[in-house]
Amino acid sequence: MSNDRPIHQIIADLIPPGSRVLDLGCGDGALLAYLRDHRQCTGYGVELDDTKVIACVRRGVNVIQRNLEEGLSLFEDNSFDVVLQLDTLQHLRNTEDMLRETARIGRTGLVSFPNFAHWAHRLSVLRGRMPVTKTLPYQWYDTPNIRVSTLADFEVLARKNGLRILESFGLNGGEVVTRWPNLLASTAVFKFERG
Repeated sequence: MSNDRPIHQIIADLIPPGSRVLDLGCGDGALLAYLRDHRQCTGYGVELDDTKVIACVRRGVNVIQRNLEEGLSLFEDNSFDVVLQLDTLQHLRNTEDMLRETARIGRTGLVSFPNFAHWAHRLSVLRGRMPVTKTLPYQWYDTPNIRVSTLADFEVLARKNGLRILESFGLNGGEVVTRWPNLLASTAVFKFERG
């Protein structure tokens, strides 16, 4: 998740004030600090990168250093009101397991990821090249992304795993996209709960 304040506000608006939040792949803790300061939320971040963990600590954000590929067994069922996976899912090998675990430990889940079906990405593929954009900023040979997905793909995955989508929309340049988001949004956003 970038440090773009409007995006923090858009995500924060989906989280009830005073919620207990777990942010998986929390980065430098900027969003958790924003939620703490503007929505009176509490909770934890989970991050692997040493530099980002230190940044969380400097921000006063509670952080657990852990590889998400190891799972979330340290958390009990319904431990959190909201579990965030913002720009994290595409980096994980165990996507379905992590999605089910998110639904297990949180009353609601909130996921965002680069939308591979965005028109700019489609145009790159039509030209015979993998896209390199703001939301997919790496060349195909050095990307940390293990997989790419679309809004439509995530809807299928959610249904397959017994999740009920509460809200879905896209983001493009900090703006919410509700009309044709699979085509016009560079980032997909889903709020869901167990079905």
